[in-house]
Amino acid sequence: MITFFLVGLIVHVVFFLSIFDIYFTSPLVHGMTPQATPLAPPASRLVLVVGDGLRADSLFTLLHNGSSRAPYLRNVIEERGTWGVSHTRVPTESRPGHVALIAGFYEDVSAVAKGWKENPVEFDSVFNESRHTWCWGSPDILPMFAKGASGDHVYTHTYPAEEEDFASTDASRLDSWVFTQVKSFFQSAKSNSSLRASLLEDKNIFFLHLLGIDTNGHAHRPVSQEYLDNIGLVDTGIAELVSIVEDFFNYDGRTAYVFTSDHGMTNWGSHGAGHPSETLTPLVVWGAGVQNAHRVTEPQSYNDGYLQDWKLEHLRRVDVNQADIAPLMASLIGVPIPVNSVGVLPLLYLNNSDQFKAETMYTNAIQVLEQFKMKMTQKKETTLSFLFTPYHTPFHSPLSVSHQISLCQSLISHALEGLVYYHTYDRFFLGCSVVLGFVGWTSYVVLVILKTHAGQGIHCNPLFFLVITMFLLIQRSPVTYYIYCLLPVPVWYSVLRESGTLTDLIRSAPSLPLWKCLGYFVLVAFGIELLVVSFFHRAMLTVGLAVLSVWPFLSGLFGKAKFRSLSWFLGCLCLAAFPLMPVVGREPIIHLKVYHTILTCPTEQMIHVAVCAYVPYLTHSSLQQKQGLPLLNQIISWTTLASSMIVPLLSSTRLFHRLLSIFLSLTATYLLLSTGSEALFPPVLSWLMFVWINIEQEAMLAQGVSGRQELSTIDFSANIDITKIRQLKLDDIRSHFLHLVSLFSSFDPASVYCFLTVFNPFIMGGLMMWKVIIPFIIVMCTFETIQVATQLSSRSLFLIVLVISDLMALHFFFLVQDYGSWLDIGTSISHYVIVMSMTIFLMLLSVVTHIFTTQRLILWRRPKMHFP
Repeated sequence: MITFFLVGLIVHVVFFLSIFDIYFTSPLVHGMTPQATPLAPPASRLVLVVGDGLRADSLFTLLHNGSSRAPYLRNVIEERGTWGVSHTRVPTESRPGHVALIAGFYEDVSAVAKGWKENPVEFDSVFNESRHTWCWGSPDILPMFAKGASGDHVYTHTYPAEEEDFASTDASRLDSWVFTQVKSFFQSAKSNSSLRASLLEDKNIFFLHLLGIDTNGHAHRPVSQEYLDNIGLVDTGIAELVSIVEDFFNYDGRTAYVFTSDHGMTNWGSHGAGHPSETLTPLVVWGAGVQNAHRVTEPQSYNDGYLQDWKLEHLRRVDVNQADIAPLMASLIGVPIPVNSVGVLPLLYLNNSDQFKAETMYTNAIQVLEQFKMKMTQKKETTLSFLFTPYHTPFHSPLSVSHQISLCQSLISHALEGLVYYHTYDRFFLGCSVVLGFVGWTSYVVLVILKTHAGQGIHCNPLFFLVITMFLLIQRSPVTYYIYCLLPVPVWYSVLRESGTLTDLIRSAPSLPLWKCLGYFVLVAFGIELLVVSFFHRAMLTVGLAVLSVWPFLSGLFGKAKFRSLSWFLGCLCLAAFPLMPVVGREPIIHLKVYHTILTCPTEQMIHVAVCAYVPYLTHSSLQQKQGLPLLNQIISWTTLASSMIVPLLSSTRLFHRLLSIFLSLTATYLLLSTGSEALFPPVLSWLMFVWINIEQEAMLAQGVSGRQELSTIDFSANIDITKIRQLKLDDIRSHFLHLVSLFSSFDPASVYCFLTVFNPFIMGGLMMWKVIIPFIIVMCTFETIQVATQLSSRSLFLIVLVISDLMALHFFFLVQDYGSWLDIGTSISHYVIVMSMTIFLMLLSVVTHIFTTQRLILWRRPKMHFP
């Protein structure tokens, strides 16, 4: 079994990593020549202001009295600038948003392992192409552009990371710090001749990253007064900034201004997905070279209703994709467009001659075409000539300036399509290899289940290895290609070797009624499809639990165990309510009164659970009063988290004693990570798990299994009598789908506020991940208990779960798409990654839960025994 486990782990790790080679590879290419417009630019300098986390509607919507919370920017929109909505893409996080704004391409997906904070590959940016860039703001954003810049012409000024505290009394001080620093900077430049000389040069950029809006949004939500007041503070700061800049440069009319946001925010204070509140951000551009406000009388071609809501239907709205802003900024100050930019210059923002617009669009087209040519060259070098299929473009010769702007835009469109074509050139080949391996592995596991007593091993014919290896060597394929292509060979060879044995097993198997076989096939197919659909519609989990609730009535168990059957029915229905609840919440409803009865119990663990139920309430009250995170609450939270995996190991290994200790320890941690009604989820889940254990005992009697053990006499640490292990039956399959109950969890940034309030994506992500894992541990410990109590082979039980998970993963692999919106693409990929991670995770968790239930720590030589 250990050998099979290790082989299975390796196979699933390979399948998991394959998705990163197929879909999560960097689309960037290097070696292109930067392209710049030869004509004189309209501006000598650019001021870029990014209000982190600012939603479009929060800026543009008027107050009830008809005034604006950002009067200066509103005046710019109505009198001397061009405005629109910048459409961001998933993931709507700070790093991807700023990369799109400043480098002109959408997030390099290989950055997922870096937490969106570091550069996984080198890339060009407008900052890098500038003569000098001065930046002020967050230490999470500014250093990555200085790190990626050649030379030392990007200067960063950041505040300490500890200042990014969600429990801060006023996060807008982060933005005040930025404005104060910029003001001091220009003041000191008046007396610093070398700095003044640098500032008077052309092609300079000033970047202000304002994090206060985002921090207030996370802490208080975007509808809060703190968030809205912060917008007013930014507006006032920008007005003063413009005055300072214009005064320093003697109102020479050579400064361009861009105000936008990296992403928006949902009403509950989160971002990262594709909701319109996250993807619609404001864009206001004014100054040198920018088109003045353009009044219109006819209806504009926007059907989203925002123009009417914002009272801006009389002003021309020019929407852009977020990556389009980079070529716009480059054209305004005359620097080369970043070589990896995929943005298309929005000409309606420019106020210049037709010749200048044609030249800048031509430069944009050549810059994208250079990427296409480099990508084609690289792919051609690693593919046999007779197998290479080129992407045919409608243009075969360089364009001249005399070509129309529309032809340049068409060339950009075709070049971008060609980039996608060559980037996905090997996708079909690799996908077929992975699918072939998937099907072979699943077939092999089914054979192992059928041949329970046969020693299984994976064999291989070296001839196939040699042929495939030679083919990959000739094509100079990457090392990972060898793994994906060679893995199916030994798997399928082993399956084919057992085909004769499988026929014998079918012939010798006892006959089963056809209706029963078809019924279980429909049950398995329905369960798998239900789990797949639940990834798109959480309410399907409610349907699945509702179906499971009637199992005792359909199987005849109700007549033999009425109380347990009713408990099962009510437990499933109570748990079915949780998937219908919102995935995030705001107001914690947990109060000490909810767990008042726990205080009457003398056991230390239950008192600890009651304390943990009250800590989130105290923390939320403290944060609402802007008193910060209490130190005592933080100590209790981290101590509970650290001890949650240790305390159960100190308890008795008797079945109910150990399970109760596990459930209470994990429930205490879950309560600290809860903000609303989800806090009731672990108690309801634990109740259903205890009922599940008991009702499986009754199911054994219904199946005619003899030698049933009483649950009160079972000890996890006792050696299992191999002679009493019974064979797997079709009736045992139905309980495996109860794993779906562990899929419920809600996500809210406020969930981690009992532990920390200072922004740290890795710690916060780890705590949220632990919150997701806790229900899995509860279910897996129950699964381990059922295996011991029903005397089933743990190997067979686990392999059934493995087959079900693999079939789900294969289903999601076919649902992965590389077309449509970025949200659709990202969602389809993430589903596969989640299921594959779950499969690998379950394999590891099965070992962890075995240790969790059977092992015991003895801290003293003669421990006090509370239980016999």
